[in-house]
Amino acid sequence: MNKYVLATVALTMSAASASAADLAARPYTKAPAAPVAVGYNWSGFYAGVMGGYSWSDRIRVDGFTAASSDINGGFGGGTIGYNWQTPGSNFVWGLEVDAAGGDVKYRETGLFGIVPVTAEDKIRAFGSVTGRLGVTSGAALFYVKGGYAWADNRLSFTTPGATLFSESKVHSGWTVGGGVEYMFAPNWSLKGEYMYADYSSERYGTVLTGFTDLGVTTHTVKGGINYHFNWGGSSF
Repeated sequence: MNKYVLATVALTMSAASASAADLAARPYTKAPAAPVAVGYNWSGFYAGVMGGYSWSDRIRVDGFTAASSDINGGFGGGTIGYNWQTPGSNFVWGLEVDAAGGDVKYRETGLFGIVPVTAEDKIRAFGSVTGRLGVTSGAALFYVKGGYAWADNRLSFTTPGATLFSESKVHSGWTVGGGVEYMFAPNWSLKGEYMYADYSSERYGTVLTGFTDLGVTTHTVKGGINYHFNWGGSSF
């Protein structure tokens, strides 16, 4: 009887040892970690192209303000800038420089006796140096900006086949506005922007023609695309 008991115990212990060996050999697999969402960071240099439309609602001549001056037209140019954004913060600040060439003008033709004379006031180029302050929301950056503005303006009087008078001046002033920029792909963003600019008066003319002090304000709406050289990551 004891022999049967001992045999049973031995068989039981052998089975238990085999089961333990099987358990020890089974590999342990750790559950995969949930992916960590990567946020947008706007810090770094960027450059791009832009274009749009500009118009004026008032012009200053000899100290007087005239409404509906009809200065308007299209433009195109480029932008460079630098952004700073502290990791974990939604606020972005930076500096931006832009310049554009355009065909923003007012033209009117009248008769001087029997000779047609065309007067033209044309903003041939303009630009700005501004500071930007914005707040992010996902892939979007909403911002305001303001600073120094300049415009290359030409005033001329012509007749068919001849130029009676032509003079260009660079006007300096200030600008303020804002817009939204959207990071649609790694390193690439689209923007839409509105700006208001007020340029100082400059004196045009000669002793023979007389002198005129001319100033102007403009509104601009523009769209653009920027490339960010030091793109800080996104959820793409």
